[in-house]
Amino acid sequence: MVGVFLSGTCLAAIPVVQTKFTADPAPLVHDGVVYLYTSHDEDTAGPGGGRFLMKDWQCYTSTDMVNWTDHGAVADLHDFKWAGSGWGGGFENGAWAVQAVERDGRWFLYCPLQGRVIGVLVADNPLGPFHDPIGKPLIGGDNIDPTVFVDNDGQAYLYWGNPKCWYVKLNKDMISYDTTIGDNGLVVLDMTEEAFGKRSKDDEKRPQPTKRGHGSISAMGFIISSLREDQFRSISVIRRVKVPKDLGNTAGL
Repeated sequence: MVGVFLSGTCLAAIPVVQTKFTADPAPLVHDGVVYLYTSHDEDTAGPGGGRFLMKDWQCYTSTDMVNWTDHGAVADLHDFKWAGSGWGGGFENGAWAVQAVERDGRWFLYCPLQGRVIGVLVADNPLGPFHDPIGKPLIGGDNIDPTVFVDNDGQAYLYWGNPKCWYVKLNKDMISYDTTIGDNGLVVLDMTEEAFGKRSKDDEKRPQPTKRGHGSISAMGFIISSLREDQFRSISVIRRVKVPKDLGNTAGL
C-alpha cells in the first residue's frame, strides 16, 4: 500500500492504494490536486523476488492527501510502438518506475522500459491520453529510475541511474536534450561519499562505497540536500510501506 507521511509523522492508517500491488510513487501537485503516478505489479506475477509483471502506469488523485481517487492505468507499454520489437519484455512486461512533470500546460511521463531504455510520453491532460512524441527511446542503454528537476532559472534536467547517476539537460520541449555537453549530451556524476553518503557496512555485491549505486533515489538525494530545512519540513512525503505479499516482486505502496 501507499502510506502518507506528514512532517515526519507516520499516518500508515491512511493508505492510498489498497487493492493493487503498486510501487515507485511519483507525486506531482498542480492547481491544488496531487497526482500520484505509480508502477503496477500484476496479481498474476510469479512468487518471489525478481519476478516483475508490470505492463502499465497508474494514477491516483487527491485534494487533501487523505481521500484518493483511482483513475486506473493512464499509460502502458503499448503507447511505445517500438517496445514490442522483440527485446526485453515487449508489451508483456517492463513498465518500471515512472516520473512525471508538467511544463507549459503539457504533461510528460518519463518511463523506463524493461530495465533498459527510457521513453517519454506527453499529454495535454494529467490523466491522458498520453502519446509518444518521438517514436523512439529518449535515453538508450541499460538505464532506469528517471526523475526530473526544474531549476529556479527554468532549466529542466532528467536524471537516471544504473549503476551510476547520469543526467541530460532537457531542451524547452522536454522531449529532447542539449547534445553539446558531456558525451553527446550525457553527463555522469561521480559517486563520491561527499555527494551521496557512505554505506553503513560494506557490500561485496556493490563495491561502490556510496549508499546507492543507481537510480533516481541517488539523484533526488543529491537535489534534496540543497533545500533549506524549513522547505523540506513543509513537504508531505508519500513513500513505500512494506507489507507481506505472496505474489510478484513489488510489495505494494
